[in-house]
Amino acid sequence: LLFLATITAHAEVTWLTDLDAAKAQGIKENKPLLVDFTGSDWCPPCIQLHKVVFESAEFAAVASKYVLVELDYPRKTPQAPELKAKNAELSKKFGISGFPTVLLIDAKSGDVFGKTVGFGGQTAKEYLEKLASFKNTPEGKAALEQEQKSAADRSAKSRVLGQKINDAIAAKDFKSAEVALDEIFADVTGPRKAVLPFNKARILIQIDPTAKEQAL
Repeated sequence: LLFLATITAHAEVTWLTDLDAAKAQGIKENKPLLVDFTGSDWCPPCIQLHKVVFESAEFAAVASKYVLVELDYPRKTPQAPELKAKNAELSKKFGISGFPTVLLIDAKSGDVFGKTVGFGGQTAKEYLEKLASFKNTPEGKAALEQEQKSAADRSAKSRVLGQKINDAIAAKDFKSAEVALDEIFADVTGPRKAVLPFNKARILIQIDPTAKEQAL
């Protein structure tokens, strides 16, 4: 019985592909939109997000809270020219810069009140908790704006430090490159922190191919 209930729950998850139709449904049912900008046939994080989160029993249990929309940007799968053009326009409108990007949108106002970019291997529970943390209120929208500003500031800082690293490599100055790398990773926690020593070793070898023992 439990197995059959799980199958039924999964069967009820339906994704629309027309944002205008989804908005109309959202207004009628008084639900926000969950819009997934994805590259279904080429983007590994997109594929993983669907497998781990959107195909999970946890998601099936909460999917009815949203009107679900999938806007796909495939590279191999044929897509109608009209749909391709419309999705390209929506990508530009919402400033989509990476895949997957998931937006929570107020159906009536069209305002975005939640946004996640990428998928870093979270569990379904963790990802859904992040979505649930976004609130469709003035305070929630302000918090999202601040979060996005902070992300933009981090990206700008990373670009500046990245240039410093490139300059240090050109000057064969490993110490300066190491300092810049440490600054880039200063706020990084968890498994992503393991990338830091790998990058240091990689840059050291670029500067001095004979320093393999030190790199190891």
